[in-house]
Amino acid sequence: MKTYTNVKDLGSITEALKEAFEIKKNRFAHKYLGENKTLLMVFFNSSLRTRLSTQKAGMNLGMNTMVLDIQSGAWKLETERGVVMDGDKPEHILEAIPVMASYCDIIGVRAFAGLVDKAFDYQETIINQFIAYSGKPVFSMEAATGHPLQAFADLITIEEYKKTARPKVVLTWAPHPKALPQAVPNSFADFMNEADVEFVITHPEGYELAPQFVRNAGVEYDQIKAFEGADFIYAKNWSAYQDPHYGTILSTDRSWTVSDRQMAVTHEAHFMHCLPVRRNMIVSDSVIENAQSLVIQQAANREISAQVVIKRLLENTL
Repeated sequence: MKTYTNVKDLGSITEALKEAFEIKKNRFAHKYLGENKTLLMVFFNSSLRTRLSTQKAGMNLGMNTMVLDIQSGAWKLETERGVVMDGDKPEHILEAIPVMASYCDIIGVRAFAGLVDKAFDYQETIINQFIAYSGKPVFSMEAATGHPLQAFADLITIEEYKKTARPKVVLTWAPHPKALPQAVPNSFADFMNEADVEFVITHPEGYELAPQFVRNAGVEYDQIKAFEGADFIYAKNWSAYQDPHYGTILSTDRSWTVSDRQMAVTHEAHFMHCLPVRRNMIVSDSVIENAQSLVIQQAANREISAQVVIKRLLENTL
């Protein structure tokens, strides 16, 4: 594996899960792979779980780890070609990337969607520049259109806690006061479409995700109907994808907040969310604090998903 940006990069889901559970039993079994190797984590946006879990995964593998915050402590970077650089960005990413690469062996990149230029976001302009110009293995720590480390951790969590061979998994939109990217729901859909689950997406009309991520998922506009008999409920907000409303808020309907009312029609479903979560907007206190909530377990599995990915990238450099 040379890059990691989507579920296809993992190959066999079954083998990836097997490797994840082996690593979970012994996080330090492959420290030799990272000896005298350096992981550079480049953050264009804020992070808590991604930063800590990915850095821990690199350390588990014996790597040196470096963190670069582009928004604080680094030069502001121009990311587009052809611009006259007479503003507040003194360095171009096309010079910065090979310089960064000269100091490390593997690069993780976190760069959110701007939610202004749909083409720029969905072409994954920033992370693809790292892939093209670094000459080093690159993995996504959340890009404009996907968060594959999170989705892999979600899959690990579902595999751990499922009670039936083929559980019903529901991804539900929930209200939020800010316009958020589609990255997390896109990647969750990407993974669930490859997993052995019954997968349903529910959201108000106008919040349809990109077809390449929805694929074979069932789409249900009635949230209660979607929740019926569910084994796992994954709540997440996202802004509109469809033109001409890309990146905008179309609804703040609080009836979509996940509460005991919706969970009552499920099959004693586990609740999931990637965190951070706005309580009583996305989910009620009673649901997130319930014993069926898996948000902490999901976060813990971020270390494992990152370690599988970094391990495979290291193995490719041998």
